[in-house]
Amino acid sequence: MKELRVVIRDLREDNDIKQKTIAEYLGVSQQTYSNYENGHREIPIWVVTRLAQYYKVSTDYLLGTESGYLGNTNLRSKYLGDVTLHDVVYDLQKFSAKERRDLLKYIKFLKNTD
Repeated sequence: MKELRVVIRDLREDNDIKQKTIAEYLGVSQQTYSNYENGHREIPIWVVTRLAQYYKVSTDYLLGTESGYLGNTNLRSKYLGDVTLHDVVYDLQKFSAKERRDLLKYIKFLKNTD
């Protein structure tokens, strides 16, 4: 199970968001937020709830008691880097049935290697 500080860092990086942006949303300094991610400062409960709202995930997900993170379900927003979910789904539609089955097997494999 990942530590809270790692989960919030991963979410921020996966969404290509700067620490300063999150700090401004929370109303704290960038240094304070950096300290949360680096484990130099305990993360208050109110920050956990605000981050859950910001990323549209449950607090259970952030705390590691639930793995059901769906991420951003807006197909046109950036998913990872410059790639949107629309791009991913569009490309998947070009796969043959066998390629889709193989991809699902690979995804299951990756999930089990955490």
